[in-house]
Amino acid sequence: MTDGLLVMKFGGTSLGSAERICVAAEICREQSKVRPALAVVSAMSGVTDLLLNTLRQAEGGDEKRVEANVEQLLNRHLEACASLNISEGAEIGVRELIGDFERLANGMLMLGDRPARAVDEAIAIGERLTALILSVHLGANGIAAHAINGADVIVTDGVFGNANPMMDATRKKAQDLVRPLLDAGEIPIVTGFNGATLDGRPTTLGRGGSDFSASILAAALDAAELWIWTDVDGIMSADPRLVKDARVLEAVTYSEAAELAYNGAKVLHPRTLAPLADRQIPVWSKNSFNRAHPGTQIVSKVEATPGPRAVTSMANVALISLEPASTAMSGARLMARALEALADANAEVLALTSSSYRQSFCFLVRKEELAAAMKSLEADLALELTHGYLKPIEVDENVGLLAVVGEGMHGTPGLAGRVFSAISAESVNIIAIAQGSSELTISVVVHRDGLERAIRAVHRECR
Repeated sequence: MTDGLLVMKFGGTSLGSAERICVAAEICREQSKVRPALAVVSAMSGVTDLLLNTLRQAEGGDEKRVEANVEQLLNRHLEACASLNISEGAEIGVRELIGDFERLANGMLMLGDRPARAVDEAIAIGERLTALILSVHLGANGIAAHAINGADVIVTDGVFGNANPMMDATRKKAQDLVRPLLDAGEIPIVTGFNGATLDGRPTTLGRGGSDFSASILAAALDAAELWIWTDVDGIMSADPRLVKDARVLEAVTYSEAAELAYNGAKVLHPRTLAPLADRQIPVWSKNSFNRAHPGTQIVSKVEATPGPRAVTSMANVALISLEPASTAMSGARLMARALEALADANAEVLALTSSSYRQSFCFLVRKEELAAAMKSLEADLALELTHGYLKPIEVDENVGLLAVVGEGMHGTPGLAGRVFSAISAESVNIIAIAQGSSELTISVVVHRDGLERAIRAVHRECR
């Protein structure tokens, strides 16, 4: 075990400029004085979107836009190096990495295609640039640091764009490559978001990938703590943009954090928490723009007043409804096939409800996953749709999801009724309701134009 190891993840806004990189470096310096420290870094804010846009332009054959984007990418990172006064130490590396990206983009220009493997290799260059700049800046200020490509440490399966870690192989690589640096008093600066298969093919970890990288490394190195540096004070009881009296929660459980993230809150992605929960590694969500604030701790158990802890929501969702044309068709079999089709499309089911008599059911997905979900559903159910065994699939994009989360809700009488009454009092129509057997979350689908009113009403009722 690396005794007392602190793993810290810095998000894109916490590294979005030379000024923010200086703050991140200062945090690394402070913590490395008292215990071993490792940093996992995202790309500078906006860079991943720029990389993805460049690859899309390359696929479409727009050579001029590709060139302009590459120049923009180069200028932004060289300007950061100049502002940090590390041009001499970092410029060659920056140009080499952006040259690698340009080579991959030009390959896509020639092909008129974006192979998933090449996309994963290309978009990870944003994190590699940040790791390089931060490590050189630390070194220039007398702090031993070493940039590491996550692909050299995190071993994954071959699901490009949404890979899963292979923890035993990752643990071995982390112990072989990272542990000696920590023992030597250096700060490893590891790229977030990316990994590689056992045979070296580059992969990325999907939604919340940099956070996931940090949790994987924290588990692989038996860290004492994981700190996630963002641009908010911690996990809130509601979105402060919608609820003026939303408050920062001192602590939440792993399960509560996972449910909040799953239902739209800016918290660690649910699968990010799994390696930490398994090893009982506490997590802190902190604000790099307000370092004096303690943030929110995520642990296995929290002493709290019975009832809900937070209300969260998602607006960019769509409700897909399926109904057999007659009761002769098995609703259970139809549901199983529909869920398999969604899994094939890599679409997450945010909520699911069903009718026992009519055998109809509906499920909520993210709008960004709707096209792939519908394509997969229509392909898998083509026979039933063609012969009229299944009614045409209905899609409602004018909906929003509201979720009330809290471990203390278990066994609290009348809570669901209070939630529904609060929503109804705002004249907001409830379309669907879902609650798991754990009673950890009550999910409500409402019309989109009433979502914000519903959130405020439920927060007032449950605070």
